[in-house]
Amino acid sequence: MSTLKIAGVIPARLASTRLPRKVLRTIAGRPMVEWVWRAAQSSGLMETVVVATDSDEVAAVCRERSIPVVMTSPDCPSGSDRVRQVARTIAADIYVNIQGDEPTLTGDFFVPLLKLFDRPEVEVATLSVRCPEHEFADPNAVKVVTALDGRALYFSRCTIPFDRDQTGFAGYRKHLGIYAYRAAALERFAELAPTPLEKLERLEQLRLLENGIPLYVAEAPRDTVGVDTEADLARAEAFLSQQKN
Repeated sequence: MSTLKIAGVIPARLASTRLPRKVLRTIAGRPMVEWVWRAAQSSGLMETVVVATDSDEVAAVCRERSIPVVMTSPDCPSGSDRVRQVARTIAADIYVNIQGDEPTLTGDFFVPLLKLFDRPEVEVATLSVRCPEHEFADPNAVKVVTALDGRALYFSRCTIPFDRDQTGFAGYRKHLGIYAYRAAALERFAELAPTPLEKLERLEQLRLLENGIPLYVAEAPRDTVGVDTEADLARAEAFLSQQKN
């Protein structure tokens, strides 16, 4: 891994539907996107970490804080398409797609994610954690099941695997939406059309599995507070205020 050039990209759209302008919402004194950038930068594993946006306002806020920005097309359908646009201007062996709504990330999340690339068969990597019990049935907490070698078998908004004999199984895995791609895999992924299961579950990562591109899953150090609602924002505020103190 040490010989590979790694670039981190934070896609940051202003027009989010569930929580408008969320990447610029202030949490514990900083805009959310700055928390994400600081976490990625602090890992020391990436040669560069940039914010990819189509918003002049997001770009201005980042530049005020000396955060590198790459302007991307407003027509990008997804975050991974923004990452691919950045790959046109920043050469790297591996690109890390870092969600702009994960303000409680810390540098240690990137260690297990990027460690997977010590294995030559790994083209794409992501993270999971043990799913908290109150999220077992929550469709917003995406579940993942893996093969014994860590390769993802399926992702679903349903509670998988199904505990048929009601044994009290509690080992469900919750997916965290941070991805790392070898350059060729990112290019191939972005060229593929959306697939049936992806459209059904509304989960972009299923496009990889449906096209036979293996996705390997590492254990994250802890869960995060992903921000989609005002309630999430309050939880992130409480967490980060405590960390600062």
